[in-house]
Amino acid sequence: MVNLAGKQTSLRTAVASGMVRMQPSTLKQVLDQTVQKGDVLGIARTAAIMAAKRTDELIPLCHPLRLDSVTIEFSFLDSSTIKMEAMVSATERTGVEMEALTAVSVAALTIYDMCKSSDKEITISEIRLEQKTGGKSGPFTRKQDDSQSKIG
Repeated sequence: MVNLAGKQTSLRTAVASGMVRMQPSTLKQVLDQTVQKGDVLGIARTAAIMAAKRTDELIPLCHPLRLDSVTIEFSFLDSSTIKMEAMVSATERTGVEMEALTAVSVAALTIYDMCKSSDKEITISEIRLEQKTGGKSGPFTRKQDDSQSKIG
């Protein structure tokens, strides 16, 4: 693990995103809440928050952090694509990027698990850090690209 003993605490934030693509009929089931396993987005949100809080148990060498906030939002880019965005914050001595990325990853895996009986071709993609603040390295914001507008 990286030694954090000499680092000062500061507000750290991170935003990560990812995509889940599926057949339009599967996304309709998700939106209509008719998937056999239940409320897909509600359960994916809960799973994402739980995962962010336990990142240090999942990723070797990650420090345990006391998170102040974890939120996850879902948007629909087209008739077959769910975009997830996780926002994490903490007042700590190290960043929360891994917590945000873990939240998005587990949300995507939960969606996959809940919908796999209806759709064998679900694809998880583009899990990435969008922005971060706090710490010695300063802020980061991913440069906008048009790849998301070309999905489909």
